[in-house]
Amino acid sequence: MVREDGKRNFVLVEEGEETSVFSGTYPRQAALKAARRLHPAPSPDDIDGKAMLRLRERGTDRVHIYEGWAWTEAKDDDAPEWMDDYVTRANVSKQGIEHLEA
Repeated sequence: MVREDGKRNFVLVEEGEETSVFSGTYPRQAALKAARRLHPAPSPDDIDGKAMLRLRERGTDRVHIYEGWAWTEAKDDDAPEWMDDYVTRANVSKQGIEHLEA
């Protein structure tokens, strides 16, 4: 269901429980937000494990499935001073869509 600002809400499904809500214009945007909460690897080259992220779109029967991973890296030179020295980055890869049974 699309909000007035054009964004949609996606609920993270973990072990059958709906735990967190992420919003985004596209499912990938919400998946990237969810992936940043994963335990980060020290660098993009040292990614040990990837997590499966299942995001149910509110108001529909669709569950978007992503494989996600995160890592930390030094902040950019033009980053604001208040930011930490290291930031968490994430990436996701779409695995498919499931439809819930009615």
